[in-house]
Amino acid sequence: MSSWGVPQVLHRSRTVAPPGWSRWLVPPAALSIHLAIGQAYAWSVFKPPLESSLHLSGTLSALPFQLGIVMLGLSAAFGGTLVERNGPRWAMAVSLVCFSSGFLIASLGAATRQYWLVVLGYGFVGGIGLGIGYISPVSTLMKWFPDRPGMATGIAIMGFGGGALIASPWSGQMLSSFGSGNGGIAEAFLVHGLVYAAFMSLGVLLVRVPPDGWTPKGWTPPTATLRLVSAANVSARNAIRTPQFWCLWVLLCCNVTAGIGILEKAAPMVTDFFTGTSQAVGAGAAVGFVAMLSLANMAGRFIWSSTSDVIGRKNIYRIYLGAGALSYLVIGLAGNASKPLFIICTMLILSFYGGGFATIPAYLKDLFGTYQVGAIHGRLLTAWSTAGVLGPLIVNAIADAQKSAGHTGPDLYTVSVYIMVGLLLVGFVANELIRPVNARYHEPSVAAQPAVGVTVTEGGKA
Repeated sequence: MSSWGVPQVLHRSRTVAPPGWSRWLVPPAALSIHLAIGQAYAWSVFKPPLESSLHLSGTLSALPFQLGIVMLGLSAAFGGTLVERNGPRWAMAVSLVCFSSGFLIASLGAATRQYWLVVLGYGFVGGIGLGIGYISPVSTLMKWFPDRPGMATGIAIMGFGGGALIASPWSGQMLSSFGSGNGGIAEAFLVHGLVYAAFMSLGVLLVRVPPDGWTPKGWTPPTATLRLVSAANVSARNAIRTPQFWCLWVLLCCNVTAGIGILEKAAPMVTDFFTGTSQAVGAGAAVGFVAMLSLANMAGRFIWSSTSDVIGRKNIYRIYLGAGALSYLVIGLAGNASKPLFIICTMLILSFYGGGFATIPAYLKDLFGTYQVGAIHGRLLTAWSTAGVLGPLIVNAIADAQKSAGHTGPDLYTVSVYIMVGLLLVGFVANELIRPVNARYHEPSVAAQPAVGVTVTEGGKA
């Protein structure tokens, strides 16, 4: 065991890349974790069978997912420093154990008809795996790709957005094969836990960190604050004392609230919008709409984050927040006049939602350096926990109130739409207020700046 109680095989010192190691092997390692934990977005597949077999309300059947998202933010916030200290292999192993164990506990709960075990396993234990797994590769990827941090984190975080595209049909097929009763749900949870453990172990074994002083061949570290890029480093403890951190917290919370409000209620929303019109949307088309939004979410994580490497992080968030507000405004003004316009606007909003997640680690790296960026990222993800409650609450509560008042169609969502416009404008202002971090928060230059001089090719060879 190491001095920190970490098994030597998982310790950071055992993960330093040997000569000739290709940095392009690290994104697949990150993807093996993110594609697995991205299953969280496919929880809705289990809602109807759980409601039927265990006689649950819709609110209760959503509890494991909601708790999982809350635990994601909390575990990322409180575990971020440990991730930085112990390294990515340790973090990925912890994520594997918690996420897979969560499914196994949930399987026991379904088999014995003890729903509290499903909530405990999938929501609490599995949620810890979500948070630690989500941040585990972030700082490592940015150390391997200081020349393209947005692209690197976009590749990995794209996996979280795309995990549901694999998990949804896979889970549905298992429920068809095993049955949708509590026994079939238990078997499906069991298979998930075992298969994801095997899949995530590939990332645990494959991940490496660069040697001290490593830089890509031909890359020169930034020396100016153009586009808010700094060569200095800030600790996690100091980062949360800066106004920049809290401006980023606000803009992330606003962007996520706007996106998750649609994502959580996508199928009923599109059905409600066009009910009673010549463009009415059936159940099958609503499922297709959800798939389109998932694709937009996933594509945005790579396309927009890669674009941020070219135009800068502040400019890309101007697009996310400004164009997002404009898209919501169009939805509010157009109502159900045009289904194609509604689909285009919602897909844009979801692409900005995904892009915001993928770009925020690179924005943090620009402002605070790579020293403890994983820990800073973890603390910032409490904005996601807040938005995960706020977004669905705004949309659902207002829709329920409007329905009780006798309203139908777009009127169920008009108030929510304009609230989202306001939130995105608040986020836009927060982004405009971001300036370079004051030097008093910087780490001493000796600790902050690793030796430079070791270079490698694109393939990673010296």
